Amino acid sequence: MKLIFDKSVPGRRGIRTADHAGGAPVPIDKKLLRGEPADLPELSELDVVRHFTELSRKNYGVDTGFYPLGSCTMKYNPKAADLVSRYPGFADLHPLIPQLPGGEVMVQGALAVLKETDRLLSEICGMSAFTMQPLAGAHGELTGAMIIAAYHKHKGNAKTTILIPDSAHGTNPASAAIAGYDVKTVASNADGVIDAEALRAALDDSVAGMMLTCPNTLGLFNRHIKEIADLVHGVDGLMYYDGANLNALLGQCRPGEIGFDIVHLNLHKTFATPHGGGGPGAGPVGVVERLVDFLPTSVIRERADGSYYLDYDRPRSVGYVAPFYGNFAIVLRAYAYILMLGREGLVRVSENAVLNANYIMARLKDRYDLPYDRLCMHECVFSASRQAAGGVRALNVAKALIDRGFHPMTVYFPLTVPEAMMIEPTETESKETLDAFIEAMIEIADQAENDPEKVLACPTTTPVGQLDETLAARKPDVAALGRSESTDDR
Repeated sequence: MKLIFDKSVPGRRGIRTADHAGGAPVPIDKKLLRGEPADLPELSELDVVRHFTELSRKNYGVDTGFYPLGSCTMKYNPKAADLVSRYPGFADLHPLIPQLPGGEVMVQGALAVLKETDRLLSEICGMSAFTMQPLAGAHGELTGAMIIAAYHKHKGNAKTTILIPDSAHGTNPASAAIAGYDVKTVASNADGVIDAEALRAALDDSVAGMMLTCPNTLGLFNRHIKEIADLVHGVDGLMYYDGANLNALLGQCRPGEIGFDIVHLNLHKTFATPHGGGGPGAGPVGVVERLVDFLPTSVIRERADGSYYLDYDRPRSVGYVAPFYGNFAIVLRAYAYILMLGREGLVRVSENAVLNANYIMARLKDRYDLPYDRLCMHECVFSASRQAAGGVRALNVAKALIDRGFHPMTVYFPLTVPEAMMIEPTETESKETLDAFIEAMIEIADQAENDPEKVLACPTTTPVGQLDETLAARKPDVAALGRSESTDDR
């Protein structure tokens, strides 16, 4: 497929507009730039429509196929939630709508949605209050780390360290470091969860808190989570819950009741909002009662008459972490999703997510190594070590899936598993889809054993074949890829 610039024909126009003086029409690029013409392709409207329609046919998304990406929770989300976000009363709002005399806020409906979502998420997670400002999960992590720092500063504690498991998401240590903390890694035990003895050895008065994913990135629930929380609290540390894996616990248990003090949620993973492609996302942060004063400003308050206002009198607050109230349309989708499913529906989400993951694990554990052979939660992690002994690595298995019409699973994460293949089916996929994926994985395993060269040649059905991955990462040349006519570029 040619790039749109390659299709350009000098002088061809899809749109023209008159200048302000009512004179002859001028090209849109000159009108906008008021000077030098932009280096834009020149095409008719039909050329442009056909180009982008052709591009869309090459795109892979949740609406077109199954994403088994572990940890990312790439699930189908109901279009009804998108519809609610397009209601004119919400879609036409502007965040700079002025307040009325006396401080009355005009956007009462939007504030009601934000406040109600706060209440719903607090109920789901066992927290006292949420802020909707963080713009993504990692942004929520940073906000949580800032709250940890503000809490200890208020108490006069000289805390310098955040504890993080060796199986954690990579953003956890990054967020803690940005917030000014040293990061100390805590090892996992033979069961794949954080080792209580290793935790005891790491605890001292310098520990400000611990960031923990529950269940962890192996999809395993730590049966000793309450003991872990008690140990961290014993040195006046705070327990931070990475909510990326909430699909596993939704409606089953509340993080606040198993020892967590701060929670961030990925609304773009669990609660019916887009995920992937760089955004938009939302990472609301919830806290227990003793941390409410440290939440970002401003806070939405409700008057006795049911109206809402913004409270800026927050001397202990960490301040603003995002303009206005974050990605409002994402919060709105989550609000609609929660109301649509209700209590019973949210419970079913986690039940089906866990069932699907264990179904895949049971069907594939004889064909791929399973480092931790126990019931998993919403995702399972295999190892391609058996296949790697014959030359076929996890990355090759992932590329072979592409030729079979599936998006690859997550590979080489978590780092605690060699040749890791992390699979999360989510609750929205049918048994038929899972069976087709499983059969593809079995076929790849058979081929890796009997004809490994075929697996090593994948993908063969894509516009561009295997790339030099180091050069592709360090010196990407998108134009060269677009002009390539070969499916065997190496």
